[in-house]
Amino acid sequence: MTESVVHVIDDDEAMRDSLAFLLDTAGLKARTYDSAGQFLAAVDTAPAGVIVTDIRMPEMSGLELVRRLKSTGCAYPVIMITGHGDVPLAVEAMKAGVVDFLEKPFDEDSLLAAIRTAQHPPEALSEDPERERVRAILDSLSPREHEVLDGVVEGKLNKVIAHELGISPRTVEVYRANVMSKTGARGLSELIRMVLLVKP
Repeated sequence: MTESVVHVIDDDEAMRDSLAFLLDTAGLKARTYDSAGQFLAAVDTAPAGVIVTDIRMPEMSGLELVRRLKSTGCAYPVIMITGHGDVPLAVEAMKAGVVDFLEKPFDEDSLLAAIRTAQHPPEALSEDPERERVRAILDSLSPREHEVLDGVVEGKLNKVIAHELGISPRTVEVYRANVMSKTGARGLSELIRMVLLVKP
């Protein structure tokens, strides 16, 4: 059975080469592109697959690429690579249909797991029961945990959340850990996906 191709889009040549090498050693076929425009020019003849793209690129950002693909009906799953300060952009990207995002520096296993999940998505659950399940989990958070969660989803650093709430950064870390534990989210992208499911 042939696996789909992983389309790597990044203006950083070293990053492209590094990702292509990683995918090759994991037994995945990769094609690389130095810009969103180069990928769009080839998309009509490109084999089906998963897109891994940086969010910040000159000329056209990863977010703009996602919107352009959506407008043309291209349904390839997209995994976004972001810097820490890009979390608000990543939230916007998930609203636009990105399946996952990874914050730099990410570990190789996280990327490979995200690609495997995108290639073979789990059976879609009926959305309403899932939404109600997530809503019940989020409703179980304390008011302070909600405040910390809101800050996290807005992409604020712990020290910024701490300053705004008048508590210490260490206390924010504790609340943040509580939120991850109560929701069962395995990472920031999953936590944001849960929030967006309830509050799109």
